[in-house]
Amino acid sequence: MKKLIFTLIFSVMLLDISAQKQNFDATKTAIEAKLKAVDGVFAVAFKDLQTGKTLFINEKENFHAASTMKTPVMIEVFKQAKAGKFKLTDSILVKNEFKSIVDGSPYSMDIADDSGDGMYKQIGKKMTIYDLTYQMIIVSSNLATNILIDLVDAKNANQSMRALGAKDIQVLRGVEDQKAFDKGLSNTTTAYDLMLIFEKIAENKVIDKKSCEEMRKILFDQKFNEIIPEKLPKTVKVAHKTGSITGVQHDSGIVYLPDGRKYVLVLLSKKLKNADAGVKVLAEVSEMIYESVK
Repeated sequence: MKKLIFTLIFSVMLLDISAQKQNFDATKTAIEAKLKAVDGVFAVAFKDLQTGKTLFINEKENFHAASTMKTPVMIEVFKQAKAGKFKLTDSILVKNEFKSIVDGSPYSMDIADDSGDGMYKQIGKKMTIYDLTYQMIIVSSNLATNILIDLVDAKNANQSMRALGAKDIQVLRGVEDQKAFDKGLSNTTTAYDLMLIFEKIAENKVIDKKSCEEMRKILFDQKFNEIIPEKLPKTVKVAHKTGSITGVQHDSGIVYLPDGRKYVLVLLSKKLKNADAGVKVLAEVSEMIYESVK
């Protein structure tokens, strides 16, 4: 009798798993169809951190990282602070002169190209390393980013990504290094690598638990919420980092459901002919993912 009951329970479980798989396969097919309706190239990487279930579309394709590279820079800042190279409360000078990785020639940032324009009022003053990191993430300040890259070195951030298992992401330089851009030296990423990074932040596997908690706290304050959070209920919280340049719209982060479950979602795009259409369709993909797991 016990054997029969066990067999019945096991059979029901198998049927449930099969039904879930079919439902998720249908979601992926629907997402692919929706993305095909918009001119551009897209990538999706999703992982349910409870079940391990994944959904991938072009997850290993390289994209210009845009401001998603600021998450690796934040990680490197916290890593070096933990190692005692400086304290997050230390203050450093806000400057607007940087060196090209091509030949060391100087260049400056243009306030017109920086969403974190409030930072330019701080030039010549001092800010804490934590506040610079906060501005780099929540309003995507390019000026703060370059100051921090000068502090920690892009090569170190890149090496830290390899240590986390992200094999393809490339953190080469700061922002607006035109000579480097002209030579094809740009920061790049894959949806898969960003997924790995955010998964480790979510599971307290970057540096230590306290560092991950502090990084998530910053990511929760993201001011650009037009993609992953846009169509989700207000009770759903998202710790994330966006990125955009001409033809590119990205979002990447950790989605927290009200019942305590969480998942990582990365949405990348390039070659967009209509940026607004790209943002809209990615927000709809985020909603579709949420509906499939809620």
